[in-house]
Amino acid sequence: MGKEITSRKEDYSQWYLDLVKKADLAENSDVRGCMVIKPYGYSIWEKMQQGLDKMFKDTGHVNAYFPLFVPKSMFEAEEKNAEGFAKECAIVTHYRLKNDPAAKGKLMVDPDAKLEEELVVRPTSEAIIWSTYKKWIQSYRDLPILVNQWANVVRWEMRTRLFLRTAEFLWQEGHTAHATATEAIQETRQMLDVYADFAENFMALPVIKGVKSPGERFPGAVDTYCIEAMMQDGKALQAGTSHFLGQNFARAFQVQFANKEGKLDYVWGTSWGVSTRLMGALIMAHSDDDGLILPPKLAPIHVVIVPIFKSEEELIKISEQANLIHAQLRQAGLSVKFDNRDTHKPGFKFAEYEMRGVPIRLAIGPRDLENGTVELARRDTKEKKVVAQNEVAALVPTLLAEIQQNMYNRALAFREQMTTRVDTFADFNKILDEKGGFLLAHWDGTAETEAAIKEETKATIRCIPLDAPEEAGVCVYSGKPSARRVLFARAY
Repeated sequence: MGKEITSRKEDYSQWYLDLVKKADLAENSDVRGCMVIKPYGYSIWEKMQQGLDKMFKDTGHVNAYFPLFVPKSMFEAEEKNAEGFAKECAIVTHYRLKNDPAAKGKLMVDPDAKLEEELVVRPTSEAIIWSTYKKWIQSYRDLPILVNQWANVVRWEMRTRLFLRTAEFLWQEGHTAHATATEAIQETRQMLDVYADFAENFMALPVIKGVKSPGERFPGAVDTYCIEAMMQDGKALQAGTSHFLGQNFARAFQVQFANKEGKLDYVWGTSWGVSTRLMGALIMAHSDDDGLILPPKLAPIHVVIVPIFKSEEELIKISEQANLIHAQLRQAGLSVKFDNRDTHKPGFKFAEYEMRGVPIRLAIGPRDLENGTVELARRDTKEKKVVAQNEVAALVPTLLAEIQQNMYNRALAFREQMTTRVDTFADFNKILDEKGGFLLAHWDGTAETEAAIKEETKATIRCIPLDAPEEAGVCVYSGKPSARRVLFARAY
């Protein structure tokens, strides 16, 4: 397997695209802006789904499914949400095709099959879900509703990139309804913590939790909370969002309930989501010029065993020991592959599994059989060592935990190295251009300053960190007073 991927230093963007394709994760579809997620890529997404789904259910949520299509009038009900997504909406106007009399074998839209009302292909599901909640909620006894949906959505992006930005993508979206603002805010913050926990403990990806500026808020939300991560090229990536919707959608869809005092009130809502964009974050935060580096908790294959042999007789003998190790590791709950193909040489296999990011590789040859050993190689550090065959079953689980922690520590050290406090706009520009990364800088809190900085530097306020201490200062751009530093970066 050739390793023809561009180096990160040469062209980071091309390196990313090369890696996605060479690691067999995804490819561009014949449908403009859409992707085909290949089996290996989808198996990583499945591991993400499984981890997140358990965390959702552990916090009391249940899964449901809502329609892909939203009537246009329903979509328009919450004005800010509709306006925010209007430019990205795909619309269904007709429901039938018919033969084109002018071109044999071709089809045309049947003009007699025009829909009475156009349907929006969901870019997000607040509208259809809150119109449904109106039927489900009458009393405080019906609350809270804690629902999550695993689905696809469509946002007609003009510039697309595999996993990071596609016209159709997979995600989960939670939509909850509550009797009080306090309860809804607690839910919003709880789900932000769930996302941060998943990113750090499954993806080995350190994140900064914060709240978005008003200009970066989700359309229709009162507050948007987010987790922000740092990629290896010094750009930020928003890895998840959780929105406190207030009563905005409840008012738009007239979702009211009788409270304990018997008075009618509007329901308080939240929504929260992560998408296949996490796949992009996973790749860009950890991988190298030889391919993927996967954290063990998300690796479809934990251990690959590669036999080194010249004859069928050698393969038979090696297979006996390999199958024994395979069984021991499987019994420990690990995913193990014994690659005994005789159609590819060991060197090809080594490169293949390195490209795919398999955390641990075991190689066994005739000499290892004699000595009772195997060669063990780590993907994260590329360290190799010879270990006794009878120690492998006990060693590997511990080593996988060590790899998981090492990947997190390495990403955290990089983020800290790429985080800079700046106090002048000259330094802001210099650091942004020469170093990149996160910039902690004072901002005067105005939309005008935020827009001006974005226009001049292409950097945005990623978030106002939740742990940012009060620290009086002056805005790097306007010189006006500022109460605390916020997090700026150029971002995906």
